[in-house]
Amino acid sequence: MKKHISNLFTLLNLFFGCIAIVFALQNGIDVVYTKEGEQFIKLKENICLASLFIAIAAVVDFLDGFVARALNICSEMGKQLDSLADMASFGVAPGIILYQFLRMGYIKDADGIEASILLLLPAFIFTCAGAYRLARFNIDTSQAYGFKGVPIPAAGLVVASLPLIYWYSNSDAVYNVILNKWFLYALIILLSWLMVSKLPIMAMKFKDYTVKNNMPKIILIAITLISAVLLKWLAVPVVFIAYIILSLALKNKTTT
Repeated sequence: MKKHISNLFTLLNLFFGCIAIVFALQNGIDVVYTKEGEQFIKLKENICLASLFIAIAAVVDFLDGFVARALNICSEMGKQLDSLADMASFGVAPGIILYQFLRMGYIKDADGIEASILLLLPAFIFTCAGAYRLARFNIDTSQAYGFKGVPIPAAGLVVASLPLIYWYSNSDAVYNVILNKWFLYALIILLSWLMVSKLPIMAMKFKDYTVKNNMPKIILIAITLISAVLLKWLAVPVVFIAYIILSLALKNKTTT
């Protein structure tokens, strides 16, 4: 029974990922009319619930690994099950969110409602890159305390932040950027490349509790706390960028 405790957390990850997919699949477009009778199209706020459940899945995913290491119950089945759960929570659900944002990006343009579905399908390049990254991770035994390429939960959380930034940012500039289809295409390509690359990326695991050996992680935690207070949901992409920079700048300390 003990060996299945971490598997229970993994299945919860999958469960919450499935709920995220349900909310991301909802018809994400609202047509609103101003007092002057002008038509205004916006994303429905309930897409934020997809972001919420992706975030919950990420917390459960972290606990899954923590519990497995703490109880020394790591297994090959648990590793495979974890990848399957991650595929749904951080691959499929974020892919659908990207699809919805691309859809909105075209609809807000003149005649954009007639845009071909082929223009929206690049959203799932992200999902495919995530699947490749997970498969490669499963057969690579050298990624205990550092990753080759960005882990799919990190990339998935960046995408999950888009609905929250969209709804809760008061900046028109930010709003226009994240609904710009060219920005979205660039984001898809960048995140996909980061996942399938072999860049040395740190894992948030502690071999010991000395400050010297965990300095990059401590710096990242500090950046996270400060950014969360100052930038709110915009903190997610900022922390992600800091994560990449710290991993590359201090790669000797982050991958050993």
